Amino acid sequence: MQADQKKALYDEATKELVSITEGETNITALMATVSCILSEKFDYYFWTGFYVVDPKKENELVVGPYQGTLGCLRIPIGRGVCGTAAATRETQLVEDVHAFPGHIACDSRSNSEIVVPVTDADDQLIAVLDVDSVAHGSFDEIDRVELETLMQRIFAQ
Repeated sequence: MQADQKKALYDEATKELVSITEGETNITALMATVSCILSEKFDYYFWTGFYVVDPKKENELVVGPYQGTLGCLRIPIGRGVCGTAAATRETQLVEDVHAFPGHIACDSRSNSEIVVPVTDADDQLIAVLDVDSVAHGSFDEIDRVELETLMQRIFAQ
């Protein structure tokens, strides 16, 4: 996909999501809506969803709202792409997940991934947004910047 096409799709998705979610405070509703809109908008998104910090087990992420095939139920913080993003609070952009140390294969068809930490208004980690693709190298700096910005706009209000 051309960079200008990708940017235009993110602009559309952002406008839709900001409009739909304005005033909504329920985290589950927000996550479900974000997962749905992003999954529908981008054809290279194979799995789109959230892993939420478990308040009862703060060292684990538990699957939240998502679109796609069956996801892993729990991921230890610090393990795999999602756990690394949660532990470091830095976006993980992975061209080949099979080369990522400790990768957790929830679906063997996934080949590239981007995981964005999601924080609330108090800068507390509440989840990670996980997006997988069946193609290698699907995600780039445009995805990183747009998804980080979108997560801030939706969840850190």
